[in-house]
Amino acid sequence: MAERRLLVLFGSQTGTAQDTAERIGREAKRRRLRCRVEALDSCDVANLIHEPLVVFVCATTGQGDPPDNMKMFWRFLFRKNLPAGSLCQLDYAVLGLGDSSYPKFNFVAKKLHKRLLQLGGNPLLPVALGDDQHDLGPDAVVDPWLVALWDKILALYPLPPGLEIISPDERLPPKYTLHFLPEDSPHPDSDLLQPPAPRAAPCELHPFAARVLSNQRVTAQSHFQDVRLIEFDIAGSGITFSAGDVVMIQPQNCPEDVQQFCQLLRLEPHRRFVLEPTEPGTALPPLLLQPCTVQYLVTHYLDISCVPRRSFFELLASFSTDELEREKLQEFSSAQGQEELYSYCNRPRRTTLEALWDFPHTTCAIPADYLLDLIPRIRPRAFSIASSMLARPERMQILVAVVRYKTRLSKPRRGLCSTWLASLDPEQGDVRVPLWVKKGGMKFPADPATPVIMIGPGTGVAPFRAAIQERVALGRRGNCLFFGCRYKSKDFYCQSEWEELVTKGLLTLFTAFSRDQEEKVYVQHRIRENGRLVWELLSSGNAHVYLAG
Repeated sequence: MAERRLLVLFGSQTGTAQDTAERIGREAKRRRLRCRVEALDSCDVANLIHEPLVVFVCATTGQGDPPDNMKMFWRFLFRKNLPAGSLCQLDYAVLGLGDSSYPKFNFVAKKLHKRLLQLGGNPLLPVALGDDQHDLGPDAVVDPWLVALWDKILALYPLPPGLEIISPDERLPPKYTLHFLPEDSPHPDSDLLQPPAPRAAPCELHPFAARVLSNQRVTAQSHFQDVRLIEFDIAGSGITFSAGDVVMIQPQNCPEDVQQFCQLLRLEPHRRFVLEPTEPGTALPPLLLQPCTVQYLVTHYLDISCVPRRSFFELLASFSTDELEREKLQEFSSAQGQEELYSYCNRPRRTTLEALWDFPHTTCAIPADYLLDLIPRIRPRAFSIASSMLARPERMQILVAVVRYKTRLSKPRRGLCSTWLASLDPEQGDVRVPLWVKKGGMKFPADPATPVIMIGPGTGVAPFRAAIQERVALGRRGNCLFFGCRYKSKDFYCQSEWEELVTKGLLTLFTAFSRDQEEKVYVQHRIRENGRLVWELLSSGNAHVYLAG
């Protein structure tokens, strides 16, 4: 009998595709299939020819681009020299997650499906196109598609004689076991992020612990929005960047939230443990020290401030010993309860920690072994770099708007990364932030004679500050910036810097302060007023236009 094994590969940017892939992995285990779930770039693409059955789950990002963790796979798959029948052994299915308000809706999934077909693969089902815009979210498409998928797979690979599908009421084993060490076992020197020894350029698995040099508020104290200009020391990191590049920052949870979480789950923050995979061959989570303290795990790894997904409530329901709580959790994890879940979680942006507060009897019954199945890891955040290495060697600056807003919940919502960054005070000692750099989507012209029109309202001006610093250092003129904010006196970022460049004839600046007069004035009004200049730069100067918001 053919071996009953399934490979689930995902390309995920924000975690939704990964969450769906892991759901398929759980459903496969219930059907007694051997199943691996991996990011597309973690799998050896050359081995695809030996895989009998693969489900691909892919998001689409930006303007129809593949997510970061499938870019290498994507390049390999579209190589011209791959033979036409190379995947003729492969049965496959593609599930796309997208948003129909974008023109390239589910572009990656559609293109992948077509390419696998060209290479001789045999599709089990038509490509599924999950849509964020649907009232019930992507699950409106995913749920019925999965029912059809399991019918197909069980027809090809029937259950072994005498075995049944594992009932949804029975809990699957956790991915890892936490082996707690005795209280008196010797401690490693430190949990702290040590600056790594010089090696290849820093990346997600090996970030550089950059020292914070300054953290300056650049909006007036009376202004509603707190915006920071933060400078890092990157000397000795091996990091290089140019205008338009992006810095990825790995944030952490605030101490109050960590303390509350440990209290709710009755965990001892200073207890140390080692992680062991339940199934041989499962990789350990990257960036987690071994041995590790509970406090380190909750501070640096578990995303307790994210809005929980349906899968969270499904697993939580299986721990519940309280009938009322269990009923509610089961409703939230059912297909019928998705509207209710949306109003409870997504609309008010309720966090995982707040949801745990609402189910106290269940929360204190969560076994520690399931923490990594229940709560996703904290994802890195991207910021446009707001300085040039030519102007400030061995330094890097970012412009950060601190995210804070109200929903119907009494406590204001706060952005995890921006709130953490704003709280860092370099005067209090050696403060470090784990970071690495990624190539950005903006490329500035190589020809020094090409003028550049930059439109950057608010913190959207960050990449243009880097570009202007770089171009000025290289002696390039033809720098034209349209900047917009609310008030000249309150949120005109980098005002003195722009004015000095204007005085020196190195920058043409147009400003729109929307609230400084009766009628609102925005950057588009300034562009229209200066239409003749803009047209001249475009028609005779071949100017490049850049827009960041």
